[in-house]
Amino acid sequence: MKLRKAACILALAFSSLAAQSEEINVGDLPASKPADTKPRLAYGQVVKYGDRLMFAPCRGRTFVFFDDVSADGLVSKALDAVGMAAGKKLYVELLGFIENDRLKASQLNFAQTDGRCQVPGTAEEAWRASGNEPGWILAAGGEQIQFKRQGRPELVLPFASIVPENGVASYRVSEGGHSLTLSFEQKPCHDPMARSVFGWTASVTVDGETVKGCAWQR
Repeated sequence: MKLRKAACILALAFSSLAAQSEEINVGDLPASKPADTKPRLAYGQVVKYGDRLMFAPCRGRTFVFFDDVSADGLVSKALDAVGMAAGKKLYVELLGFIENDRLKASQLNFAQTDGRCQVPGTAEEAWRASGNEPGWILAAGGEQIQFKRQGRPELVLPFASIVPENGVASYRVSEGGHSLTLSFEQKPCHDPMARSVFGWTASVTVDGETVKGCAWQR
């Protein structure tokens, strides 16, 4: 009886998710129009329900089934790396769309074990990247790029928007005697120290010194 009741609740939730999910902007489309299948960033949590995976959007009260439609199941493999296979609840940011009460996920942006919903980025912070040994962090968006490295002064340089091409986002700038080159490759990057996995690997060269890490869109 409990399973039957849960199934009824989920069925009711599915029928209203497309209209309620602000994160992926499905919209209130009339039934006569085709569904919007353009992938958009979806923010929420993935949890196991029996032998199935469920996605709950941030600030929403509904669930849908989660389908991995990425090449070679890369999204599921990345999520397994931070505990999905072990049944842990994950906060995720995925590119996908809803179809027939299912979230079709095609790319990973960010996932974290037991993480809470995060505020999406703005034009002032379109990308973020970080790494360890030595610790560093980069934030890029608007008109500037900020780079902080352990034991070094913060570096702020001009920035222009990046449009990824063939799975690579790159940018180069020189000013005031400093130079910075970044390259983000769309390839899962696991950071065990942060219990997180990211959709992009990062390489940043500042004044001839290169650091490696992970990156994600904001």
